[in-house]
Amino acid sequence: MDIGLVERLEAAVRRLELLAAGAQPSDRDLADGVPLDPDIKAFDELLDNSLRRLVAAAEKIGGQILEVTKILEQAFLVEKELLIQAKQTQKPNLEALFSEFLKPLNELIVKANAMTEGRRSDFFNHLKATADSLSSLTWIAYLGKDYGTSLPTTHVEESWQMAEFYNNKVLVAYRNKDSDHVEWAKALKELYVPGLRDYVKSFYPLGLVWGRPVSALTSAPSSPLPVAKVPPGKNPAAPPPPATPLFVSETVAQRPKLGMSAVFEEIKSSKTVTSGLRKVTDDMKTKNQADRTSVVSSTEKEIRASSPSISKTGPPTFELQMGRKWAVENQIGKKNLVIDKCDAKQSVYVYGCQDSVLQVKGKVNNITIDKCNKMGVLFKDVLAACEIVNCNGVEVQCEGSAPTISIDNTGGCQLYLSKESLECSIITAKSNAINVMVRGPGSEIDWVEHELPQQYIHTFKDGQFITSPVSHSGV
Repeated sequence: MDIGLVERLEAAVRRLELLAAGAQPSDRDLADGVPLDPDIKAFDELLDNSLRRLVAAAEKIGGQILEVTKILEQAFLVEKELLIQAKQTQKPNLEALFSEFLKPLNELIVKANAMTEGRRSDFFNHLKATADSLSSLTWIAYLGKDYGTSLPTTHVEESWQMAEFYNNKVLVAYRNKDSDHVEWAKALKELYVPGLRDYVKSFYPLGLVWGRPVSALTSAPSSPLPVAKVPPGKNPAAPPPPATPLFVSETVAQRPKLGMSAVFEEIKSSKTVTSGLRKVTDDMKTKNQADRTSVVSSTEKEIRASSPSISKTGPPTFELQMGRKWAVENQIGKKNLVIDKCDAKQSVYVYGCQDSVLQVKGKVNNITIDKCNKMGVLFKDVLAACEIVNCNGVEVQCEGSAPTISIDNTGGCQLYLSKESLECSIITAKSNAINVMVRGPGSEIDWVEHELPQQYIHTFKDGQFITSPVSHSGV
């Protein structure tokens, strides 16, 4: 007997019993005339509360923020449909089949990520926080510990931690400026933590609960199963005897190993892993080649010199756009870039610059340094934050004040802080070789270097993890 058929018959009987007792369940609690399961009703409550709050905040802001929030809303609605469909489908054991099952959700995640690419938007942090958060919905892809993925609740928490970095930037940037943006950021966090996290923990701590056979994905009829009318006072007829066993055992051989498990399995097997490799003969070895030399020809030097480490994606730009944003893009070897006519409502966006120096005179709202190499930036005051993203070997000096300086995915950053900016918050993520220079006590000349830790040790004590920087000793 098909398990899904039994469940639908039982649901139909419950529906008839409610009608016979005079009860009228609301449309909200029904799907195709059948009462919703508790987990689906709980998911609807999550949509009506946390998701509705987020969409309402986005509608007040509009533009790209509303657009990306609508994509998020569609993704949650697709997730609900997948939860319902999983109850009618047996747990997939083939990667291709499962990819097809998740295809509608994947398409929306790709669509959201596409909005963060290309030219950086003024609302990049909103877009990035939303796009990164959508990976939380892929907890539904958990198939078991053998596939090397985290448990659903842990996956939701880890995914939100990636998105929270950018969500916090929104809170900092609009904290005292625009309550609608602050409300949007708070609603986004509430949707995932505690919203989605607690939902998954309550109903699916070990993954989805699957139902009907895999073939039902393609062969099951889309229309609901007809319910026969039952005469008053009589119980419904028993279903026909099953034509196939209720449970089908799944052997280990039927489920192929994926990822590194397959590699190790092949190494341990009797197969010769190197059977397809070509044999290296003596004349192919470098030490036996007559033309081997360590001298680099002038032609090679010209080729290497003509290809800078930062590729130009467009022509050099140095202009004020729409009176709001200074765009400094693709500047190579320019040591005298100066912005002297600016105000607190304007922002500065530095992108793709190499071996250059920019000086910002006056107070601006925000400064972003993105994908720059060997770049120096000197500024006076910023109202919101100075952001250093995807850079390598940059030097940044603050002569005035800055409430927040964030460094993300950057290797090698020398940060000079004035006495007025010592109270700023420095946020680092996925970065290394970060040094902060401050003036020595009672000195206006000497700089004292402070290296920010990039390694941490986590110890479990009194029921929680305690994190502290790793300290190195010795010569």
